[in-house]
Amino acid sequence: MADLTGRKVVVTGGAMGIGGATAARLRRDGAAVFTADKAEGADIQIDVTAPGAGEAIAAAATAAMGGIDGVVPAAGICDYMEVDGHDDAFWDRMMAVNVTAVFRTVRACLPALRQSGRGRVVLLGSVMSVRGSPGLVAYTASKHAVLGMARAMGAEFGPFGITVNCVQPGAIQTPMTKDILADPALAGYWRDKAALKRLGEPEDVADVIAFLISDDARFMTGHGVMVDGGIIQQP
Repeated sequence: MADLTGRKVVVTGGAMGIGGATAARLRRDGAAVFTADKAEGADIQIDVTAPGAGEAIAAAATAAMGGIDGVVPAAGICDYMEVDGHDDAFWDRMMAVNVTAVFRTVRACLPALRQSGRGRVVLLGSVMSVRGSPGLVAYTASKHAVLGMARAMGAEFGPFGITVNCVQPGAIQTPMTKDILADPALAGYWRDKAALKRLGEPEDVADVIAFLISDDARFMTGHGVMVDGGIIQQP
């Protein structure tokens, strides 16, 4: 368990799934956590894609915690759809949630992160940040963008003492993936593809995020960290 006493962390998508597990883990480790989510149960109930949402989250978190030195924009969506079924609205929604809202949230929190002198940003990528899969073109494109964002932000924010990394989960059982993994064939495919022969739980990812927020990860930045049970090892 990392000692996160004194840390002040914003977690979007913090009412459930990986975001919810992350908020719970960080609090257990002693951090103050401010959650944002469209669903009930967060400190601020907000659609992260709404105009001004990033600024609203940053302002509310700063008022509640007295500052921000960690940001985990975990809100995201994942849907299967083949390219000939895509319309612009499907593509735009995927990019709005998974890419644009992530960028806006980090950008809004950046002044507080710079002021803290020990900022931590952990983005949520995927094994699809480095792979591709039929039916996941929009999702894959969005998660490639998130990994690229982490690498570029890590280079840009480093002089301010801010680290930026990207966790890359495999098949994790969350509300977001519930419908997908309800298909026994798909669940079995991802389970068998993992070297550990199981699906992941939100806590598997939250534990790695807690490490990246901690001082133990102080010399890591601009990296993608696989949390996939070994999926990436399989052809």
